[in-house]
Amino acid sequence: MATFQGDTAHGMVGAAAVDAGPAVADRSIGSIIAETRHLTAEQVEKILRHQREKGIRFGEAAIALGFASSDDVLFALSQQFHYPYAAEDRRKANPELVALNQPFGVQAESFRAIRSQIMMRLFNEGQDRRAIAVVSPDSGDGKTFFAANLAVVLAQLGGRTLLVDADMRSPRQHAVFGIDNNAGLSGILSGRAESKVIQQVPGVPSLFVLPVGITPPNPLELIERPAFGLLVRELLSKFDHVVVDTPAAVCGSDGAVIAARCGAALLVVRQNKASVSSLQDLVANLSETPAKLVGVVYNEF
Repeated sequence: MATFQGDTAHGMVGAAAVDAGPAVADRSIGSIIAETRHLTAEQVEKILRHQREKGIRFGEAAIALGFASSDDVLFALSQQFHYPYAAEDRRKANPELVALNQPFGVQAESFRAIRSQIMMRLFNEGQDRRAIAVVSPDSGDGKTFFAANLAVVLAQLGGRTLLVDADMRSPRQHAVFGIDNNAGLSGILSGRAESKVIQQVPGVPSLFVLPVGITPPNPLELIERPAFGLLVRELLSKFDHVVVDTPAAVCGSDGAVIAARCGAALLVVRQNKASVSSLQDLVANLSETPAKLVGVVYNEF
């Protein structure tokens, strides 16, 4: 997916973050496939008989007899090992979530490799906890796509993960995840009392999204107020990982300000598109903030 390079408001949210709930009890692959495909007892018996005769796995037997697809087997495996994997209808509705829709594909593996680098660089014992601001020089670099999938692979580790859409100029995370955008970050920072601003992603118990809500006329002023820094600190106390999507640098200085409040920044640039000067300018702006530049991702997709 990418080449990763090395280092170059207390009480605001309240009970908005919902607990993930108890873990699903372990079930066999067969029972999960039977439930997903609504198989009858007679069909299950045919699969079991074919399984015994051929000496193969239940899933292989179900596929051979036409009672299940390879996708059904992957879904069952993901359920058995508590590994989030989107159902077919959600994959069609949210095609950009490659780490959730195709968790065993090349792109998802690239995101996992980047996740490993981030974990080693940012979450060492004794280090202060930081949120990760995903920044980019220009629109079209793939920053929103990257932030969304990074949040997915962090959530797949099992820790409570929050994706904050702080791009209050051109917000898109609500569309990427197919969630409501009537209330969100802009309302919190404006001092409005809003409930259920943090929404759990269906099918991923440990992943939550805080959308922008109403697009405000003064985005930079909102994030420069103390309230945003206080909010980030509170969210870090409630979640294991916090990923923050930001506006592209071409839109203004929002990204650098957000990164300063988050404490860490990950720079995403489109390969063969971003100019050296724009990249240098953004790195220079980030170097003047307290944010740690975790690395640079060259997006090939």
